[in-house]
Amino acid sequence: MRRVRIAYEGSYHHVMNRGIQGEDIFLDDRAKTYFLDVMAEKSHKLKMKILAYCVMSNHYHLILQNTSGKLSEFMRQVNGQYGIYYRKRKGGKGYVFQDRFKSILVQDDRYLKMAILYVLLNPVRRGYMKCPWEYRWSSIEEYYTGSRSSTVDNKFVEEIFETHDSLNLQLNDWGAKELPVRQTVFGDILGEDVFADESIKKFDRRKNQRGTQRKRKEESSFTTSEQVISDFEDRHGFRLTDINLATHKGRALRAELLVALKDKAGLTYTEIMKYPLFTALKYSSLGQLYKRARNKLKKKHGG
Repeated sequence: MRRVRIAYEGSYHHVMNRGIQGEDIFLDDRAKTYFLDVMAEKSHKLKMKILAYCVMSNHYHLILQNTSGKLSEFMRQVNGQYGIYYRKRKGGKGYVFQDRFKSILVQDDRYLKMAILYVLLNPVRRGYMKCPWEYRWSSIEEYYTGSRSSTVDNKFVEEIFETHDSLNLQLNDWGAKELPVRQTVFGDILGEDVFADESIKKFDRRKNQRGTQRKRKEESSFTTSEQVISDFEDRHGFRLTDINLATHKGRALRAELLVALKDKAGLTYTEIMKYPLFTALKYSSLGQLYKRARNKLKKKHGG
């Protein structure tokens, strides 16, 4: 019986699939171009955010964000359309890809960076070349170009790594390391134990909400972001719009809210950055801000 995959709106995934019995299914440059065109088309159609990719001779890797909650449908359409193309060119019958796509749920911040580095380094690990910048069929050349890519959200990735030199340095540091993936009954997870536990609960809650609209809110593992903000305002006795970020107190309050939105509402950093208090912050800074604030709150409450 197939295992249920953990997936929900906003979740990050490292997705991969290979040709049946390891067969080379990306025959040449034309085939690889076709696959990337299909991927781009379906990502726009189904509103999926692609962060990185690498297409090899017999398999591919993607890093994406399940922004629309349609991960399975996206992968079904991409693999299905490419499979038709391959059979028309190559002939024969039957499956083109080995199985259902493999998906690793990825925690944001440093784990998301790990996954992107891993994918971009795939040609080096496979012995195709010594430098990942030389490989044509990955997204590596789509970052730091000064313009927006039509295939990947390059601006998002650029903000994660901050500079071209930083990305290159981290690629060199990562080298041939493997990802520290954790195996669970729900599939593979790249992240901390707390993230794995919260993601399983979050997935269960959203799955049950789709099955029944009568689920009581107090039974869910996360509180809505609206309720978290309302509780925060009630506790401190003022509105978020009254917080002055030019003061130390204001910045401390913002950090406290960051922890609440992430731990109590289960929001990702990308979702949190949509709130006015956080729009001026860089994505890459939120992870450290969250950790410092969480540690301070634990000490304050004796945790």
